[in-house]
Amino acid sequence: MHENELSEIIIGCAIRVHKSLGPGLLESAYEECLFYELQKTGLQVVKQKALPLVYEEVKLDCGYRVDLLVENKVIVEIKSVEALNDIFLAQVLTYLRLSNCKLGLLINFNVNKLKEGIRRVVNNL
Repeated sequence: MHENELSEIIIGCAIRVHKSLGPGLLESAYEECLFYELQKTGLQVVKQKALPLVYEEVKLDCGYRVDLLVENKVIVEIKSVEALNDIFLAQVLTYLRLSNCKLGLLINFNVNKLKEGIRRVVNNL
């Protein structure tokens, strides 16, 4: 399945979670519920996937953790903040580069309409 098709499914699941829970909860609650919704679709989803950092010949296993990795193609970073800022976009772009994935979704659940809290981040490999 192509990244764009996956993103449609992911966003649909995120909207279901947001409609049910609304804004104001911790990121961990949204992550768990979105993980559950995505698993119901039959997609392969990994939660808190370790993402090592490799610098020249040095590999740091303690690098980073991706909130959700869908089908080994799309990274989903979940936030519950007042507003998304550039550092969150940079974080997702870094995860995309380290994982060689093309598409990331930055989703802020702390909004009235989830559509306003979704940012697509593309890695132009």
